[in-house]
Amino acid sequence: MLIHALLQNRWLRGLVIFCSACIVLVGVSFPVEAAVDPYVRQYLQVSDPVPVLMNDRGETRLFSAEDMIAGKKLFELHCASCHVGGSTLPNPEVSLSLETLRHATPPRDTVEQLVKFMRQPMSYDGSEENLLCREVPDSWLSEAEVENLSGFILRAADKAKGWGTTNF
Repeated sequence: MLIHALLQNRWLRGLVIFCSACIVLVGVSFPVEAAVDPYVRQYLQVSDPVPVLMNDRGETRLFSAEDMIAGKKLFELHCASCHVGGSTLPNPEVSLSLETLRHATPPRDTVEQLVKFMRQPMSYDGSEENLLCREVPDSWLSEAEVENLSGFILRAADKAKGWGTTNF
């Protein structure tokens, strides 16, 4: 009865509708925010899509938090045993820091170049195959997966403090 009387009043009815809409919007937005991995949010500073350099022509692609989380999971599963925190345990002088990636031959500081390296790993100077790093064929990881992995590595190299350190 009280609810019926309140809804008869036009002002109160508007207020009830407004408050209900706010509750729905807040309830819908919190789960999305909560789904962002804490590392991705805090250290990579990703909650909204961020641009990552795709090629040496300066083209970028927006990587979402979901892309970064997928890349992080792939890194943890396939790369972290040798590249803990972007360092390279078998060869500490060749880390995954942005500077080191940039000075490789050929450079590996864009998504396309890093994907190319993963598909056919070469030594740091580009003179021979890198037998310590596993080749990642299409049958193992799709193009989208290696792009997410590369996007994660490059974003971590750019934003995460201590990523790719050579000091243990």
